[in-house]
Amino acid sequence: MVLAYLWIKISGMNKNVKSRVYLIVLVIAIFVVWNYRQQQPKEIYVQGTTMGTIPYNIKYLDKEFSNYKAEIDSLLADFNQALSTYIPDSEISTFNKSGSVNFTFPYFYDVLEASAKVYRESNGAFDPTLGPLIDAWGFGDGKTLNLDSSRVDSLLSFVGFEKLSYDEAQVSKEIPELKLNFSAIAKGQAIDVVADWLTSIGINDYMVEIGGEVRASGKNLEGEFWTIAIEVPDEARIGGIFDAIYLENKGMASSGNYRNFRVLEDGRKVAHTIDPRTGFPKMQTLLSATVLAPSCMLADGFATACMVLGLEESIKLIESDPSLEAYFIYADEQGKMITYISTGLDGKTVGN
Repeated sequence: MVLAYLWIKISGMNKNVKSRVYLIVLVIAIFVVWNYRQQQPKEIYVQGTTMGTIPYNIKYLDKEFSNYKAEIDSLLADFNQALSTYIPDSEISTFNKSGSVNFTFPYFYDVLEASAKVYRESNGAFDPTLGPLIDAWGFGDGKTLNLDSSRVDSLLSFVGFEKLSYDEAQVSKEIPELKLNFSAIAKGQAIDVVADWLTSIGINDYMVEIGGEVRASGKNLEGEFWTIAIEVPDEARIGGIFDAIYLENKGMASSGNYRNFRVLEDGRKVAHTIDPRTGFPKMQTLLSATVLAPSCMLADGFATACMVLGLEESIKLIESDPSLEAYFIYADEQGKMITYISTGLDGKTVGN
């Protein structure tokens, strides 16, 4: 408005004065544009690894153009010191060896509370006390035991979330053989830790991804909701995109058996999804389960539970909890991929 007024005034001036004034107006215009651009946020992209070799990718919009990689890495280091089973003196390793631990970090109690919720709502299909069976099937320490029904039943006696006792300060177990493993929920929790920290420092537009699980807030640099891909559930086409979801201020996690499995000595292929109620790996017509929840920790836990429950029971679970949404890919009798998309995702998938 001001520049337009000045331009009208310039039109009535003589040539020399007009040239000088035009130069001043041009400088003012450049300053206005520069100042406007300085006030606009810039997308910052941070990459790294955590939990050993798991990659993370974080994007956020920041007017200060600040790179918070050092702070993020410090947060994740503390998180691993609490919940990594690969760190000998972590809180979870101490618990598994000694039977109890007093919390130094806030993460252990939070993941126990989230695990309790998923355990209850899934009727035990999700249980972080599966540690002994995870190891026995070769998905923990890599050593596969020669398992039969009697051996599995023996190990099942060491499993059960109800065998834990915990509060905000500590956790203990009733039997020494019980072993916790949060691999089915920890990536989601780590994402929440980073996301909550970004929110706490005033950054509200971000996408935090660790090992394929995601939490998004606000919008990207183009002013659109973050678009998150769903992978084709096929070991021969890993990395291929099946569909995508416009993620609006939620956590999103996917689980499937097409990536992580082992081949036993007898040639049998076993999935990494173990049913806590039977002790055996679960192969389903449900090929992948993508779950959206208020936190990525809950999305991660419920996605794992769905792979144990199977299609029909998973649909019942999702429809019984209004805070959850899901995108399931399953195989029909001919092996064709079919989808179930919960009603809350209507219009929020790229394929719609």
